[in-house]
Amino acid sequence: MKIAVLGWLGITASVVLVLRWIDPPTTAFMIRAMLRGEDIASEWVDESRIPPQLALAVVAAEDQRFPEHFGFDFVEIQKAVADVVSGGRMRGASTISQQTAKNLFLWPGRNFLRKGLEAYFTVLLETLWPKRRILEVYLNVAQFGDGVYGVGAASYIYFGKSPAQLSQYEMSLLASVLPDPVDLHPNAPSRFLLERAEFVRKHMKSLGGVAYLRDI
Repeated sequence: MKIAVLGWLGITASVVLVLRWIDPPTTAFMIRAMLRGEDIASEWVDESRIPPQLALAVVAAEDQRFPEHFGFDFVEIQKAVADVVSGGRMRGASTISQQTAKNLFLWPGRNFLRKGLEAYFTVLLETLWPKRRILEVYLNVAQFGDGVYGVGAASYIYFGKSPAQLSQYEMSLLASVLPDPVDLHPNAPSRFLLERAEFVRKHMKSLGGVAYLRDI
């Protein structure tokens, strides 16, 4: 048993380390969708072709303390717990690192096994990858619509242009669908999505613009 556990730890750590330099050809979430017979749209876009403003929009929408934490945002976790204790609904507090780990290696769900594995892979990512690589991979594997994965495919499908050609308004719409990518549509935004996109643009400014991510 001990040998099996050590072997598994070694294999998983090796896979994560290799993916620091080699772009993942697919993810666990994409494989799950394909096994269910769903069509997949995905196109890898290197970091050099992703506008810094788009990366900032996603950080502003999903994980504003991304440059500062080691995979877990305990401020947001405390807020989420406080909301539940006060009678509010459970809300997510997952970081970009956690979401990247989940999308690459795991499956949807909230059971203890999956959350434990998510924490393990998050620590591996934060230990073996620079923040810039985590963000690059996330931007390429996150779901932006029904069967739409990554900013490359999302930009072409929703706006008919490459990520580099998006306006800041379009970037904020894309980033704003991430909490609910199946029901929110950046090319036909609801009032809720428009308000959320405005929130994203506001926080892009309050974070200090693209300089906020310059040193990650």
